[in-house]
Amino acid sequence: MSERPSERPTRGIGSPGSGPMPHARAIRFKDRHDAGRRLAELLEPYRREQPVVVALPRGGVPVAAEVARALDAPLDVAVVRKIGAPQNSEYAIGAVAEGGVHVLGRRVGRAADLSGAELDALITQAEHELEERLRRYRGTRPPVALDGRTVIVVDDGLATGRSALAAVRSLRRRGAARVILAAPVASREAAGLLSEAADEVVCVEIPADLWAVGAWYDDFRATTDEEVAALLIENAEAAATSQRQSSQ
Repeated sequence: MSERPSERPTRGIGSPGSGPMPHARAIRFKDRHDAGRRLAELLEPYRREQPVVVALPRGGVPVAAEVARALDAPLDVAVVRKIGAPQNSEYAIGAVAEGGVHVLGRRVGRAADLSGAELDALITQAEHELEERLRRYRGTRPPVALDGRTVIVVDDGLATGRSALAAVRSLRRRGAARVILAAPVASREAAGLLSEAADEVVCVEIPADLWAVGAWYDDFRATTDEEVAALLIENAEAAATSQRQSSQ
């Protein structure tokens, strides 16, 4: 039986180039806001690049809000919709992201006994759900412009990394010059996968056995759509206030 996270020594990294930092005991986070503040400490060097912080909803938004606050950065979302198999919606056969990005294995679709037309129908359904989510979170605000910017993508934890991979590809298509993938905790498999797609991966903890993302938090209650929208509005209003003050 695997040990619980609080009983297991792990190694966390600031970035792939910084080398591992041993911890006597695994880090646990009080909640997503606490995790965001700890992650922000590792991301402080990126402040000079004036980054855009982009969260993976829903759980990544409270984490990203703390990062954006610490770095005085704009906050946006990168919505990714999972494509679930018809027989089991929890079994992901792919994902779609903003900008027409698909992360999809046709072999997986065939393994799920799906025809090309059935697979296309699932993709179309996921794209409709994606657009609805974006409207719900952003309201009438346009997406934050990413052309030529450094973008820090934040989630509350990375188990497989598939959704984050779709987000990274989407952000590059939207013009991001550099993409940094950041999370409080990630599996070794996810960190390895994403290190090939992102320019850098930054994590507080990369344990030998992730167990489950929620196991690393004392409070892992679900984040609501209302919380996501409120945090985005709060960041936008703070940015507008800062801009007015700097122009006076």
